[in-house]
Amino acid sequence: MRPPAMAGVALAAPFMLIGLLLGLLATCVEALQAVLATKEERDASRSERRAAKIRDRAVTEHGLDKTFDGDWNSAAGQLLLRWYGHSSHHQRLVALTEGRIVLASPPKRVSIRRESLVQVVAEIPADSAVLEDPLRNEHASDRLRIRFTDGSWLTLITEERRSELHMHVMRRSRAGGADTARG
Repeated sequence: MRPPAMAGVALAAPFMLIGLLLGLLATCVEALQAVLATKEERDASRSERRAAKIRDRAVTEHGLDKTFDGDWNSAAGQLLLRWYGHSSHHQRLVALTEGRIVLASPPKRVSIRRESLVQVVAEIPADSAVLEDPLRNEHASDRLRIRFTDGSWLTLITEERRSELHMHVMRRSRAGGADTARG
């Protein structure tokens, strides 16, 4: 190793040790809370874990753990290529407007004024794709799907379990009696 690398390791080692100790302390606190919990709290925790396991299984069964259907030549694959070709930034914006789904992102990796630099990357007409909730509100999930007319699809992960997009899909499915909502 070169001297600067050795100095970096020597300086980072105490911080890694502190991080390890804090992680161990957090684990001990959680274990202590579990031991001291009341019966109702333990039952609620067990119920939450069971619901999370069922939700995770449903997400996997519907393919919502995948970004898209895997076909780069389909509409979803081509959209992803354009979208990520425009920006490598991990946060994206999806907006529903009358008759279309609008996808936007910052032009590059930015940390300051990210919101003001967002640019529209694609507009998908309502006759080309639908926004749907494959879990059909059975489970509170942060996943939605854009399904294109060629059968390809793209998974959207929202910041909230019940986002405005979820609410839109729910309202449209109640009004139309269908499982999907046109953007």
